[in-house]
Amino acid sequence: MAKKITYADAMSELNMIIDSIQNNKIEIDQLKNSVMRAHELLKICKKILHETDEEVQSIIDNIEA
Repeated sequence: MAKKITYADAMSELNMIIDSIQNNKIEIDQLKNSVMRAHELLKICKKILHETDEEVQSIIDNIEA
């Protein structure tokens, strides 16, 4: 079973990919795979943020009740 990636790990990997692309440190043959991985990481981050927002909102709603 694969370890669930954390938000911090996803952002770190995403920043490395972005840095590689911006500084021309990536071979053109790897560009497609890097962009695809960046897209996956963005989806992971968005999902984590959405889930966290829902959980925090639920906690706040229960405090106010």
